[in-house]
Amino acid sequence: MDRMFRVCGFWTGIFTVMLYLGDLDRTAMLFLAQTGFFVLLSYLKLSERMYLYVFGAYLTIFFVGFTYWTTFMMPLGAGE
Repeated sequence: MDRMFRVCGFWTGIFTVMLYLGDLDRTAMLFLAQTGFFVLLSYLKLSERMYLYVFGAYLTIFFVGFTYWTTFMMPLGAGE
């Protein structure tokens, strides 16, 4: 399970580089923080159950933040 967190860290690192090269600095910093989070967790040698709890908490925080952003922060008619 710790290897899967390293894989998540790798992919968020790839996204960090692509976002930075695309001049999306704030989003790149967000993904850099996620990269550090995943890589740090991967070396803690937690139990598999604890890794699943941490990932579930991560997904919950993401979905709450994403729902808040899309509901209250995005301008109406942004896709038109």
